[in-house]
Amino acid sequence: MESMMGSDNNKGLLEYVRKSTPPPFLLKTYMLVEDPITNDVISWNADGSGFVVWQPAEFARDLLPKLFKHSNFSSFVRQLNTYGFRKVATSRWEFCNEMFRKGEGELLSQIRRRKSWANRQQNSAIAQASSPLECEEDQRSSSTCSSSGFNNLMDENKRLRKENGALNWELTSMKKKFKELLDLVANYAQFEKEKDDDESPMLFGVKLEIEGDSERKRKRKRDEISESASVLLSQACK
Repeated sequence: MESMMGSDNNKGLLEYVRKSTPPPFLLKTYMLVEDPITNDVISWNADGSGFVVWQPAEFARDLLPKLFKHSNFSSFVRQLNTYGFRKVATSRWEFCNEMFRKGEGELLSQIRRRKSWANRQQNSAIAQASSPLECEEDQRSSSTCSSSGFNNLMDENKRLRKENGALNWELTSMKKKFKELLDLVANYAQFEKEKDDDESPMLFGVKLEIEGDSERKRKRKRDEISESASVLLSQACK
């Protein structure tokens, strides 16, 4: 009788330990998200209610092999689904679970693998035994969907980089035109100063005005400045 009671107590203790210890997958994922060194690849979202994989390719290549012994991002996402995580954004890989929150690691032990997922795994094993060709087709379809989503993300990233490059080029061009305009204003100011300081030839202390020569020079200088200003303005309006 005592032996049976001791056996029941041991089972109860083991069950308690099992339920109070988070699954290794969740602990490793939490460690990755918490690590500030990898924030450019994976980090918490703004309010700490979920996490974002900012760079899926780098995440799969550099981080997954270190903790999960594989480099398959789609497999990582499927594993998240088995523990009730939801993808909550269409434009990025952001995942949430009510018990997976920043600074509250003690809640991890309350996350359990979905029973329906275990049933699906059993059904998948049966289906694979009875119809391997159908199972292989399903796997190819799932892989194609994941690959398509990843490719769309990479295409969007390339498009944004291209737009950013175009904006940087326009900014550089505008800075150059702005500098040319400042130089033009400085030239005009210097021209006005030279006009005021124009010294005509003097004879016995009296200035001699050479009719037409000085005026022609000033007119030519004004025309040059006006032409430069017109060119700059036409370029700025394009």
